[in-house]
Amino acid sequence: MPIDPHFDVTETGDTAFAVEGATVKFGPGVLSEIGGDARALGVSRVAVFTDRWVAKLKPLASVVAALRNAGIDAVIYDEVAVEPTDASFQAGARFAVEGHFDGFVSVGGGSVIDTCKAANLYSTYPDDMMAYVNAPVGAAKAVPGPLKPHIACPTTFGTASECTGHAICDFPKLGAKSGIVSKRLKPVLGLLDPTVLQTLPPFIVAANGFDVLTHAIESYTARPYTKRPKPDKPELRPTSQGANPYSDFSCLEAIRVTGKYLEQAVLDPSVSVLEPLMFAGMLAGIGFNNAGCHIPHGMSYAVSGLVKNYFAPGYPQDHPMIPHGVAVVVNAPVAFRFTGPVSPERHLRAAEALGADIRGADPKDAGAVLANRFVEMMKKTGIPNGLSGVGFGQEDLSALTAKAAPQKRLLDNSPRPVGKEDLERMFGEAIAYW
Repeated sequence: MPIDPHFDVTETGDTAFAVEGATVKFGPGVLSEIGGDARALGVSRVAVFTDRWVAKLKPLASVVAALRNAGIDAVIYDEVAVEPTDASFQAGARFAVEGHFDGFVSVGGGSVIDTCKAANLYSTYPDDMMAYVNAPVGAAKAVPGPLKPHIACPTTFGTASECTGHAICDFPKLGAKSGIVSKRLKPVLGLLDPTVLQTLPPFIVAANGFDVLTHAIESYTARPYTKRPKPDKPELRPTSQGANPYSDFSCLEAIRVTGKYLEQAVLDPSVSVLEPLMFAGMLAGIGFNNAGCHIPHGMSYAVSGLVKNYFAPGYPQDHPMIPHGVAVVVNAPVAFRFTGPVSPERHLRAAEALGADIRGADPKDAGAVLANRFVEMMKKTGIPNGLSGVGFGQEDLSALTAKAAPQKRLLDNSPRPVGKEDLERMFGEAIAYW
């Protein structure tokens, strides 16, 4: 008898799900412990990855001081690109090769942590850039073996990259995003210190919060693992295995906590609300690392990759960029309206956890109930009004669809089959919400 009828066994579906945990320490001041943590891992010379904005802030200084006080040679690399590209991944890898490091530390947001993961991989097992990238964009070659120790110190809370085996980047020549997924990429330790979030501008807090919500809701509403074809060999079971009982618990709590605190954190931030948001980000990261995201993330990679002239408040202004959390959330309402009919009870449960009043709600409206709550929160937190708010119009629908359609790893994880016509219709409906 299944744990939940949602996971009823099917004739051709998988009968098992895998659990990949995350090793983290959470609490104010944990960054000061990194010297002992690194020593325990046996490293003596580490590359400290960051970007030039975080490089000026206290968290980096604290980490480097703690490492050096522990007798560890710490060399700073502060050239990480915010919203990295294949070129910036390769630049980080060259630094790693030339430095002959036996360990890695990342201090920054998801861009920094992902770049550090890629540098660790390509310096340990050199290969063509596209070798390890997800198919069909790349060759999806398996990571050959263990990587060097990597301690991740996030200074944001949205990506939860410290909990996952994902490294995502933009491919400007292709006009799309993709990345590398392997459990070997996951840092050996994440140090989550909520006090580092105090310097985040309100818009960045909002973008991070919606990244948490989409991670959690997409994972909770993803195709059940029992509906995914059973692999021929156990080692072929994908990381994005679909919704499962383990991920359900962390995802629902992440939705509840973020729904409770996000608006306050944007409008009137304080450490008391930022700490639970960082915890929620961690929970969502654990959840989606084991379940996987689906349509909103698949659509977001096209939105980020085809950016025209949008400059996000609080982010670097040296080039147009649509932050990942924004690129995801502008698609989320239409995606949940699309998937709602397949598992209405899950969409209603997610909406309720997010703070919606679902009393008397008709199950056939479940997707709309969840979408409407999203739109309400977007308005209150200053998120752009759909695709038009980040510079797209009806004339861009074909290009967006063409770039989103190849994101098979994500789209195949949808609880409802999605084709090109569906994507183009959803992009059209996402042009504006109010």
